[in-house]
Amino acid sequence: MSTLARPVRKREVLGARSERRVKEILGVARQVFSENGYENATTLDIARQAGISEATVFSYFTSKRDLCMQVIKGWYDEISLVLEQEVPIVEGTRAQLHFVVHKHLVTLMQDGTGMCKLVLSEGRSADADFAGLIAELKRRYTAPLMKVLAAAQRSGEVRQDMPLPLLRDMVYGSMEHVLWDYMVNRNKPDIATTARQLTDMLWTAFVPVEQSQQKLAQFREDVAEALRRLEN
Repeated sequence: MSTLARPVRKREVLGARSERRVKEILGVARQVFSENGYENATTLDIARQAGISEATVFSYFTSKRDLCMQVIKGWYDEISLVLEQEVPIVEGTRAQLHFVVHKHLVTLMQDGTGMCKLVLSEGRSADADFAGLIAELKRRYTAPLMKVLAAAQRSGEVRQDMPLPLLRDMVYGSMEHVLWDYMVNRNKPDIATTARQLTDMLWTAFVPVEQSQQKLAQFREDVAEALRRLEN
């Protein structure tokens, strides 16, 4: 694991009181970064809201960038843990896909709008270390879905002619467009409806071609049978 994903070394030897201080700073910093974004947030403002000096902030974090990275890591750890615990207990591949889509939209558009904007903007940063940390956190966050899709491919429920990373990118890429539209244009869709529509679209693309053809053939037979009954 990248050393950037861990608190700086000097915090590793601190006692319980100092650890509480770190959590307090991170809590305030999350709020400030969420409300103001990275560029407009200041460590001085964070210190004032936490009731400490700016020097105290820098006694625990090496820089504003380090503090922001730890805030994002803490947030990702929280939302990743939820998926790791809850996705496996949902029954059925399609239901698991819908759960992931719905949870992602709720997390980023309803519960964590400020963090969503921060991650989307800073995730495209030219800072190699920062981009590397984001990539590392996203791997953990998307792992529950990857496990679901991998198992579905092995069982033949999901088409096997498409690589798993592409399937994953189809899921999160489609949602990112929705999120950007919300962040930039303030077009907030109904989350439940959007989650259902995205799941329907994705599942249609994921189902093996032969299954889709079989369903289409069955649909045509059902329509033909219904027409015959009407004629009689």
